Amino acid sequence: MEENQKLIIVPWDFTHVAENALAHAVKIGKMVGNNICLLHIVDTGINARAAGEKKALLQQISETTSKKYNIPVSYDILKGSIFTAIAEFANKKEANLVVMGTHGMKGMQKLTGSWALKVIVKSKIPFIVVQDPPADQGRYHNIVFPVDFRGENKEKIGMAIFMGKYFESKVHMLKTATTDRSLLKATNINLNFAIRYLTQNNIEYQIHEIPKGNFAQQTIDFAQKINADLILVMTTKNITVVDYVLGASEQYIIANSSKIPVCCVNPKATFAKAGQFMYG
Repeated sequence: MEENQKLIIVPWDFTHVAENALAHAVKIGKMVGNNICLLHIVDTGINARAAGEKKALLQQISETTSKKYNIPVSYDILKGSIFTAIAEFANKKEANLVVMGTHGMKGMQKLTGSWALKVIVKSKIPFIVVQDPPADQGRYHNIVFPVDFRGENKEKIGMAIFMGKYFESKVHMLKTATTDRSLLKATNINLNFAIRYLTQNNIEYQIHEIPKGNFAQQTIDFAQKINADLILVMTTKNITVVDYVLGASEQYIIANSSKIPVCCVNPKATFAKAGQFMYG
């Protein structure tokens, strides 16, 4: 890890899903030696009294968590929108990771798209999105790594190696069967790229071929079948309002009913000094 990148950010809204995200952040932070920062976003029109009350609550939570888990936990309060402020803060701090809780896609989110995804796509930092607390404080045993034809798929291999190095995870690579030669060729290029670097870094992996169909749903089904600890996906490059409304595949994976944590890597994201792993 880089010396100036030792921070895991947890967006904090005083809900149970934020507490679940904090539990995951503690698990990761203790394993990789990162500090944790609770980030609370308030409306620009908040009055001084309300802001002071929130600050006092955050301070109490950070101190209690730090003592409970023996890990440094700080906090910060920013004014603005969650859709921009979280990513801007994470980028500015050059954090390693953001761990964020989500309620899934409920109510208006079904019409307007995943709020979580709208936060994630603004960031250069990977997000792990969770719904439930971790089953334990042990390692992430199994990571599901869907591989398709998109060139940016190569960019998430650094995160897979990062998790494999620190958590001794097994990476399960999924590829879908296709009769389209050009798509098959592009997918195999990405698959071989991943195999090369996983092998160089002594990361255990297994390749699984799944039938042609809804790749997002098949990824979720497979992850549930093997009791996966994490699904690793790329966000859609140059995502648009249409993607949010019609449903970019990653937002369905993020909100999966099995409540499996999902790690989202944006195209051209920078994190965890991936270069130290990419070449063995």
